[in-house]
Amino acid sequence: MKVSREKWEKNFSEWLDWVLREAEIYDYGRYPVKGMGVWMPYGFKIRQNVLQLIRKLLDETGHEEVLFPLLIPEDLLKKESEHIRGFEEEVYWVTKGGSQDLDVKLALRPTSETSITFMESFWVKSYKQLPKKYYQIVSVFRYETKATRPMMRLREITTFKEAHTLHETYEDAARQVDEAINIYKAFFDELGIPYMISKRPEWDKFAGAEYTIAFDTILPDSRVLQIGTVHHLGQHFTKAFDFKIQRKDGSLDYPHQTSYGISDRVIAVLIAINGDDHGPVLNPVIAPIKVVIVPIPAKDEETTAKIINYAKEVGENLKNRGITVVIDDDKEKTPGEKFYIWELKGVPLRIEIGPKELNNNTVYIKRRDTFEGKSVPKDNAVEEVNTLLEKIKNDLHEKALKFLKARIIYTEDLNEAKKILEERAGVVEVPWCGDNNCGLQLQDVTNARVLGIPLDEDKDVSNTKCVMCKKPAKSLLRLAKTY
Repeated sequence: MKVSREKWEKNFSEWLDWVLREAEIYDYGRYPVKGMGVWMPYGFKIRQNVLQLIRKLLDETGHEEVLFPLLIPEDLLKKESEHIRGFEEEVYWVTKGGSQDLDVKLALRPTSETSITFMESFWVKSYKQLPKKYYQIVSVFRYETKATRPMMRLREITTFKEAHTLHETYEDAARQVDEAINIYKAFFDELGIPYMISKRPEWDKFAGAEYTIAFDTILPDSRVLQIGTVHHLGQHFTKAFDFKIQRKDGSLDYPHQTSYGISDRVIAVLIAINGDDHGPVLNPVIAPIKVVIVPIPAKDEETTAKIINYAKEVGENLKNRGITVVIDDDKEKTPGEKFYIWELKGVPLRIEIGPKELNNNTVYIKRRDTFEGKSVPKDNAVEEVNTLLEKIKNDLHEKALKFLKARIIYTEDLNEAKKILEERAGVVEVPWCGDNNCGLQLQDVTNARVLGIPLDEDKDVSNTKCVMCKKPAKSLLRLAKTY
């Protein structure tokens, strides 16, 4: 069966709004505060499965989960001047308690570097306690002035995983950056999300960081979405708080830090990247329901009752093997209506059981991604389901990766780069001299955003010239239209 993807690719924004609403994942736009949405039960379960995976990866690498207060006093937030300059236009302030004016303004946290550094200064006194690796999964608030988008550009980011680590030396912190990159690679690979890894340009790094590494992906409309960041913070925050530790040589010095985060955007991408005109195709790794069983009624009630009992037996066998399954025996809906609903929800596999399957002691299994179906003996159903779920997981990743790679285009011609970006054909890689002025000019002339220097490829640029100034190139630079 040829699967139509026209709406998914050509009208992606409308497609995503339709899916989130109709599949009962995330109710956005009806809550009476702009830029805030409500996770519905089905979407919350997807979110829960994603968070279970990142928690596992962090816990296995020595991270400890914590929970910090939502409110940050103004004087604390302003301790690190470069940091607050980066966020000052986005901060929500609490200025009253009831009818009383507060003595100190309180910020709804935009991120937690200042509050965590403040508390670490009480907890950590010696290199012997290092490294420290903390993380929390919380809401953060940013007054987003651009057009808000469900899950992708919000004023309350409800699924903000922020990790914060503390180290004796710059080099130890740099090694932690590498570990964080590997954690995110494992995370996105397991979720089947393809990505690009780039070092952000100096003018676009995290406020208060030495350098920033970013993970980006390409959505169906060929615009780029940042899905994860890793920051080497150096001593910026520990110096601001005059926070010193005893080093191995007996001296006192400011420790070094890193921080790295992901957000609701990961879930938006999971829903978006493998869609078609029927809805999303959820990766079995995070699908709340891996199999839906739809009994096909017979002409007589007695046979129909036998079909439903048969379906329940198949469902029980799957549940006993740890496979989440739903039996949709709603008598008020036709099989066609049920197919539509579960396809819209992105359930990876559908099992149809009718009179034919009852008589032949078989089940008919259909893949959500390709709509290919096959009849198998009932006794082989569990084994076949497990095989197909693994195959769907791998096939989805391969298809998404192929989509991304096809939209990364290299050119040494500035006019060609502009044309590609104007047509939103994907990411453009160009030779760059390394001068920040050239990078900023590139953004201006292409009306695009510089993503940074690729870290996930090693292309020789020694014989090329900067696309902007024509001086010898030192590296590639990625540009794209972004969310």
